[in-house]
Formats: sequence, C-alpha cells, structure tokens
Amino acid sequence: MIRLACERPADSEVPLARWSSTELAREAVTRGICEQISGVTVWRWLSKDAIKPWQYRSWIFPRDPDFTVKAGRILDLYQGRWDGELLHPGDYVVCCDEKPSIQARHRKHPTLPATSAVKRGQRVEHEYERKGALCYFAAWDARRAKLFDRCAPADGIVPFDQLVEQFMSVEPYSKAQRVFVIVEYADPVVVPTLLRSACWQPLGRAKLSAYSS
Repeated sequence: MIRLACERPADSEVPLARWSSTELAREAVTRGICEQISGVTVWRWLSKDAIKPWQYRSWIFPRDPDFTVKAGRILDLYQGRWDGELLHPGDYVVCCDEKPSIQARHRKHPTLPATSAVKRGQRVEHEYERKGALCYFAAWDARRAKLFDRCAPADGIVPFDQLVEQFMSVEPYSKAQRVFVIVEYADPVVVPTLLRSACWQPLGRAKLSAYSS
C-alpha cells in the first residue's frame, strides 16, 4: 500500500493529480492487493508510516546552468562573506523584492478594539470597498533584521528607486563603506536599467548583486 501511495496516479492512467485515501483504497481493490479496504484504514496505515507521500513541496527547477555559482555568492552574503572574505562591520546586506497586485480594501466601519467591559474580542467589519490594487515593495537588512517598505500604484524602476533611496538616504546606510543590494530578477534588462537609473548614480557605495531564478 505504501508503494502504491508513492506512485503517481498518472502512471496508473488515473485522472488525478494526487492520491486521496479513498482513491488509494479503490485502486488497491482494482489491482487485487486486497478484496476490501476502506479509505480510513488506508489513511491510518499511512499516518503511522515514516513515508508520507501525500505531503509535497512546491519546487522551481533551476534553468540557469550557472545557478549554483550565482546562488553561492548570494548565500555567502547572507553568511557575512564576499569573495571569500568576511564582511566588514560597516558593510550592509539588503535584500529587495516586490509583491504586485495586492488588493487595497477599505472597511465600511472602523475596527472596534477588544474590551473587557463586555468581555468581547476585537471586531472587524466584514464588508469593505475595493480601492484597486497596489504593489508592495520591501527591503530587508538581512544581517540586522530591519525592514523598509512602501506601496506604489504599480511596479517599475521608479518605485524601486524610491525604495532604495528610502534606506540609502538614512544612516547607517548613507555613511556605510559598502551596501550590498540583492535583487531577484527574471528579465536580463532589469539590472542594467537599475544601474543606469538616477537613484544609483550618487550612491557609489551601493553594490547591486542580482540573481535570476
């Protein structure tokens, strides 16, 4: 039964993406493994076993042949190293990313705080008005656990520049020896455009480290 649970349904020409305990019980009877068995029994057997084939993790397979080398440089930064040497205490590592298409919602009634007088918790209005979609930008100081963030009507070079300026214009980043800015990108045009953008010109101490997934 465990071996069957580890197989892909497509291998048995079953039109399923994943096995359920009920479908495994039905398949076991079809194959003659047993005359009769319930989905609950299958679930109980599999729950006791160390192998849990119904659990899975999403995965992105690297498409860049140099992915290991490029990712290694980024992981070194997270570990406090660059080009085989330890980072200076005055160096900073900031990871930037964006989350587009976040729905902006306005509740039709203000949230009421929890109160002990009537023994009830916080009340949040269920109905809301849609206020379009926003793009969320965030910069995370990976070594000091400090967050810089902002929202913009859309993504692009200009709002990203504003995010970088947000932390590069304040101490300690404005006076740092080096600031490593890690940016994930899928379009090879993105990084050259960032390097030519206005925000990076006066920031000679900022070093852009981009990697592609």
